[in-house]
Amino acid sequence: MIEIDDKIISTEILTTRFSCDISRCKGICCVEGNSGAPLEAEEADELEAAYDTFRPYMKPEGIEAVERQGFMVVDVDGDYTTPLINDAECAYSYTENGITLCAIEKAYREGKCPVNKPVSCHLYPIRVIRFSNGTFGLNYHRWSICSPALHCGEKKGIPLYRSLKEPIIRRFGEEFYKALEAADKFLQDNGR
Repeated sequence: MIEIDDKIISTEILTTRFSCDISRCKGICCVEGNSGAPLEAEEADELEAAYDTFRPYMKPEGIEAVERQGFMVVDVDGDYTTPLINDAECAYSYTENGITLCAIEKAYREGKCPVNKPVSCHLYPIRVIRFSNGTFGLNYHRWSICSPALHCGEKKGIPLYRSLKEPIIRRFGEEFYKALEAADKFLQDNGR
């Protein structure tokens, strides 16, 4: 573990080689799991406000799930999460060429939606927890469905945090990302 400001970071975020290979995993992380993707409290309001911009990309079943369940649900642990289609697939998903993708992200990338997909999805497989003292913990979440990303990351030599530069900066800022780079360099210079 390393500590940067108010964040405690698993060194696996620096040492694990990881690069999403969606052509192999087919976006299964949007389909499997025991609940929806974690949401920050304000994200539900943002999704509701932007709904008309990404709704056209959603599956009919996803639209129905949102209209029945709301823009977020509370899971068994009391956490805010995305609604699901039949207790499995994220309601905000769509399928293109056999790959499950995010309708919110598609609308955002096309300039039609003011918000991107939930930050927990964007940061995955980094999971963020907030401790009672206000600090954050950043951990690498291992899931067998991401084995293609591990193989791809090894082949390309890309550390997990580098493959997630955009969402790390989105969530924690440029200075934090630079501190991660410095920590990685320090670990490399000192033989990890």
